[in-house]
Order: sequence, then C-alpha cells, then structure tokens
Amino acid sequence: MAMSAQLLIESRMQDALGGDPGACFDLGVAHSCGTLAETNLVEAHKWFDLAAIGGFSSAEKYRAQVARNMSRREIAEARRRLRLIELSHVRQVARFSASVFA
Repeated sequence: MAMSAQLLIESRMQDALGGDPGACFDLGVAHSCGTLAETNLVEAHKWFDLAAIGGFSSAEKYRAQVARNMSRREIAEARRRLRLIELSHVRQVARFSASVFA
C-alpha cells in the first residue's frame, strides 16, 4: 500500500475510534474494496456496523451487501469484534469518570 494511503487509513482509524461515524464508514469501504492490501469482509462489516450505530444512514445498506458474501461464522466474528470495541469505549469512559471524580 502506498504511504499516502497508509496515512489516510491511520487518520481515519483515529477518527473512527474517536466516534466519527463517517470515518467508520470509510474504513468499512476500505476493507470491503481491498484498499488495505486485501479484502476483509469481517472488518468491513464491523466498521459499517459502527457507522450505522453512529447514525451514518448509508452504512446499513453497505453492511447488508457485505453480509450477503459472508458466512454466519464470519458475521458472528464481526459482531464479536464490534462488542470488543464497544467494551473498550465503556472502559475508557469509566476510567475518565473515575479520574474526574477521584
């Protein structure tokens, strides 16, 4: 992958993990199209799911398209990865709250 593509992906990753649904959508597209070296539908599904949760309206349609090409096991893995990200955010908020009120 070209250096500029790598920098773009890293930037979108930071934005996505910061809660930007547009960045989550962009990462879903990148994974579904193979922009990141090879296509990864599990990761694409996860990022489209996060974008949809964040209110990015097109994400549900793209997630459904990706899911048509996935096995049940792959969809379950995408959902597991989504839960890990959600749990990570809950932990971050809890740590922040604990530090503010300590």
